[in-house]
Amino acid sequence: MPQSAQTPARDVPIRDAATVIALRARKGQREVLMGQRGAKAAFMPMKFVFPGGAVDPEDAEVPLAAPLPQPCARRLAEDARPELVPALAAAAIRELWEETGLVLGRPGAWPDAPADWQGFAATGHRPDPSALRFVFRAVTPPGRPRRFDARFFTLDADAAIRGDLEDFSAACDELSHLQWIPLPEVRAFDLPFITEVVLAEIAASETGEAPASVPYFAQDEEEQLFRRLGGRSPLVS
Repeated sequence: MPQSAQTPARDVPIRDAATVIALRARKGQREVLMGQRGAKAAFMPMKFVFPGGAVDPEDAEVPLAAPLPQPCARRLAEDARPELVPALAAAAIRELWEETGLVLGRPGAWPDAPADWQGFAATGHRPDPSALRFVFRAVTPPGRPRRFDARFFTLDADAAIRGDLEDFSAACDELSHLQWIPLPEVRAFDLPFITEVVLAEIAASETGEAPASVPYFAQDEEEQLFRRLGGRSPLVS
């Protein structure tokens, strides 16, 4: 539905969200999983993006097979309500499953899975966030039809994903052209600004581990600001 005159874009509420940067190694270089949003999408139409989306209320109640690793959980908790930390982990796993059909989980029966998780549970797995690494946070600038406070997580897909990394047959239709793209080539695609920023951070990191301080990007109507969660000083604004 178009934005109404009574609800200007600057007043759009900010929703918590989780994004997954799935990485794998092929022929001596890292590849990242991305897909293209549809032409009619309300948010970032036609852009190539990582799998991800908003946290649902049910995500806070999902029984995770393991906790988020430290220091990721601790860093998330610095700026989030306590119940939001496991909800972000659950949302990351759910969105990865819904948009790509890839399973991040441990084998196990889950007979009482919520409605949004029944397809995942049918694979014979329970959600396991122990391979997620919190690496970036960004808030959508004012004036957009939708706004998110997004936490970005990296994932070593070779080590953590259950099944075939090329099998996207269980994915919904929210993302098209799902593909693994070599990191040196990905910036040739039509990317949102913040995706380019995140990819630059990922390309600069060789360890794949959670950073000691997490970059945080926010923008209001007058300025852009980068700072680091857990760091001692802001980055250049």
